[in-house]
Amino acid sequence: MKKTAEFVSPKHPDKICDFIADSILDAYLEGDPESRVAVEVMGGHNLITINGEVTSLAKPDIENLVKNIVGKGNGNFKIISNIVAQSPEIARGVDAGGAGDQGIMKGYATSETPEYLPLEYVLARDLCKNIYAVYPFDGKVQVTIEDGAVATVVASFQNTKNDELFKLVKSLIQAKEYLINPAGEWTVGGFDSDTGLSGRKLVIDNYGPEIPIGGGSFSGKDCTKVDRSGAYMARRIAVELLGSRGAREVHTKLAYAIGKSEPVMAVAVVDGREEEITGYDLSPKGIREYLKLDKVKFADTSLYGHFGRGFEWR
Repeated sequence: MKKTAEFVSPKHPDKICDFIADSILDAYLEGDPESRVAVEVMGGHNLITINGEVTSLAKPDIENLVKNIVGKGNGNFKIISNIVAQSPEIARGVDAGGAGDQGIMKGYATSETPEYLPLEYVLARDLCKNIYAVYPFDGKVQVTIEDGAVATVVASFQNTKNDELFKLVKSLIQAKEYLINPAGEWTVGGFDSDTGLSGRKLVIDNYGPEIPIGGGSFSGKDCTKVDRSGAYMARRIAVELLGSRGAREVHTKLAYAIGKSEPVMAVAVVDGREEEITGYDLSPKGIREYLKLDKVKFADTSLYGHFGRGFEWR
């Protein structure tokens, strides 16, 4: 069986937008831990647009924060910020301890790797991270495995020479076939070459394309938004069930209704057998406390996937 996963570097336009969105979230939470934040970021071609809803006592300097990320020396960037207060109807349900929206969140864990993540995903992520350590630019990789062995590796990175990148990639991962900068060497990347959007790399943020995902994006959302906190909790439960049952694979599913604190569905599929999830406080407040989300710097989560990196949710 063949499986393929891709990964992108922190300088990919979509990931820059994720990082900006989560940095804005962190700035609000630092000034007011009870901030309600839901921001989306689009950037590219000398324009960055920030749009969303925030209710907070904090007043961070958003424009300066963004300039520090994209580079203060790049004075051509125009920044448009359109942030309004959270809808009072949504706030009413959250104030009562309920979820900030409806949605279905899925978690996953596998014994295939020490990170409890699919092998093809781990290989792609590690390869991208190691290339980026040498070439800290826009780039992406793709790894195809067949019956557990690496078949094809694709690597495209800005400001690299084909022969040098090939040597580096070959030293990092052994494959039958290498496709290095298959469209040719390139020097224009990031926001100069393409438009980015926060929340667009959901499969990379989760478990790769072989594993179903639910809910919406993570970046730019505080923990009252179960798209994020519920997905983190679903992963934590999957990892714990994997260990306690000695299982090969665990899928978890949580579903919420807006304004309601308890999920309308909480089930796990352990090695193909479905069961109810019990023994956890699955309210937004309970998840926040169990996963210690008040202590998280969310910008750190946006760079190399949200799971298998030692966070409290594993």
